[in-house]
Formats: sequence, C-alpha cells, structure tokens
Amino acid sequence: MTPLRRNPVRLRALALLLPLVLTGAQAPRATDFSRLVERLSEAGGYFDSDNLVSNETSYLHVLGALRREGVKGGAYLGVGPEQSFSYLAEVEPEVAFIVDVRRDNLLLHLLFKSIFSEAGNRLEYLSLLYGRPPPPDLDAWADRPLDVLLLYIDAVKPDSAWHDRNHARLMARVARWGVPLSESDRSVLRGFHDEFVASGLEMRFRSRGRPVRLSYPSARQLYLATDLEGRPGSYLATEARWRTVQALQRRDLVVPVVGDLSGPKAIRAIGTYLREQGQSVSVFYLSNVEFYLFRGESFGAFVENVRALPAHPSGTLIRSVFSRTMMLPQWVPGHLSAQLIQRWEDFLGFARDPAATTYWGLIGEAPHLPLQAPGGDDR
Repeated sequence: MTPLRRNPVRLRALALLLPLVLTGAQAPRATDFSRLVERLSEAGGYFDSDNLVSNETSYLHVLGALRREGVKGGAYLGVGPEQSFSYLAEVEPEVAFIVDVRRDNLLLHLLFKSIFSEAGNRLEYLSLLYGRPPPPDLDAWADRPLDVLLLYIDAVKPDSAWHDRNHARLMARVARWGVPLSESDRSVLRGFHDEFVASGLEMRFRSRGRPVRLSYPSARQLYLATDLEGRPGSYLATEARWRTVQALQRRDLVVPVVGDLSGPKAIRAIGTYLREQGQSVSVFYLSNVEFYLFRGESFGAFVENVRALPAHPSGTLIRSVFSRTMMLPQWVPGHLSAQLIQRWEDFLGFARDPAATTYWGLIGEAPHLPLQAPGGDDR
C-alpha cells in the first residue's frame, strides 16, 4: 500500500479547517427570513441614542382607540425597540416590520427574536434578557402577575457564567437565521445584552454623550404601564399577550428592517412585498420620527412613501409627541409624552401638500381620533 505523501499546503489548510469542523462553525446560510431582511433594507444612518428601551410613558394610551376602531390583523409597521411588541399583542397582525435608520436596532431585534425563540414563558424571557437564572419550578410561574415576575428579577443577582453560556446559545440561534453579521455586529449585540444585565429593570433610554435622565421611564415602569382605563397593556402583562408576540417571532413574522421612513427603498419595498402577499397595513407606529423628518426637510418624501403603501380600510397611524410648550387634549398629567392616533386617509388628506405642512400643524390641527370614548370607559 503506497503511503500518502505529506503536502504542507494541504496540511495547513486542514489545520485551519479542523476547528471549524469540530465546532460546527460555518458561513451563515441564507434563509427566507434573511433574504427578506436584505431585500427590504437600505443603507443605515445615524441617530444619537442606543434606543434599547423607549422613553414614551404614554405608549399604551392608544389601546382603547384601537379597540373601538376595530384595528386587528393586517400588516404592522413600526419603529424603535420593545414598545412595538405591545402593539403587536393588541392588534395581532399577520406580519410586522420594525423599521429603523440604525442598523443597531436590527441587531437588537435579532437579540429579542432569539430570546423569544428560546424562552418557554415570560419569566424565562426576562431571565434570559436580564441574565438572572430562573427558578427551578419555572412552569409554575407562567400565570403569575407581571409585578410578581418583576419582583423575582429584582431579587435575583446576575450570574455572569450563566449569562455567558446563554448569550453564546442565543448567538448560535441568530447565526442559523442567516443574517450576515460582522465581528463589530457581534460585539454590539454582546454590548446590548450586557447592558440589560448590568442595568436590570432600571434600564432607561439614553442619548449618546448625555447623562441618563431619571425622568425617563425605567423598563420596569414601561412593562407595568396601563392604558387610559387602568388596564395593563404591555406585551408582558399576561402570558397570552406575550405568546401572541412569541408566535409571530417563531414564525419569522417580525422582520427588522434597516431604513429611513423617508428613504428611497425600505418603505416602498415593504409596500411592494405586501402587495405581492395580498396584505395591507393596519397600523403604522411612527413614534416622533416625523419631528426629525421635518427638521431634515424630508417629510414630503415620507408622505409619498406612505401614499405608496397598501392601506387597510381601518388603517391608522400612531405617533408620539414630546413638547414643553404645546398643550394637546391628549396630554395626560404626569406623562412625558402624548400619543395621537389618526386614520390613514385623514393623514394623507391633511398632508396632501407637504410643503405647506408644518410639524406643529400636523400635531395640533390635523384630525385625530379621540383616545377615550365618551364617558372615558372603553370596557
């Protein structure tokens, strides 16, 4: 039997490949999810916040109006981190797109998606996000009130070794979805996850280069927020609401997209995709992005993007307003922000001439739906 010749080049190549074979590491394989993310996304931009949690204390104040208007199903478009999940739990859309100019927001949503995929219930979700080991009788906690779950997370100290193991497991799941990630992306993901662990439920919105404002709500306050009738409404308020979002995430129906709402590609590409699927937009949650679009003189392009979307007959827009000078009927004492809800056709009618539209005119003069029914009770 002739002995094999030693080939130094081939041996070096095998030495480099062996660790990959042993660990199962490989280049990410494109999936339908990753292809859709790539198809819809455009070049990223900059915004001066990490935006890991919202600063909108009023974000649930529109839930009663959504119920009265019968806004259910369809496609959801939104921006930002977790607050969209609470709207998903209420509207129960067929598909959702979370659009943000920052690529970092796409990375954050990949982290959320991985935790939804791994967790068996709300407490395990919170444990994985905040690096606190869950109790041994985890299943027994499924239907306990949210405030009890949060007390558990508060009481348990972070476990760095447990967090390290779980972060690696979550990132392996992210890799299977096939979204290409650079080493910088992985570092950002690790930094985000570590920040949740370090801050715990006191995590607050922060802007880069400026100290944290204690007037901004903590993650705990956002989770425990209520609608205007005093009913808990966050996606973590009940196991059923959380499972509504989990089902969408596990079926790859919450799609993070890098895009400018006034940009040339993302919103229009979503519109094209929805038409192909025979779907239409029921909710477009804007936060206060329009304020920045007016500042950047791109509001007109945004209006044309909205006009290009297929709208559901009950299609609505939700916006958040921050102002120290303009008092709106929607302001609720004790809140930093106010929520406004507007019918799709009312928005396009009021903004038919974007050049003649101002931000404060859009906020104060355009027709908006009342947040509460006459008598103030939506039950």
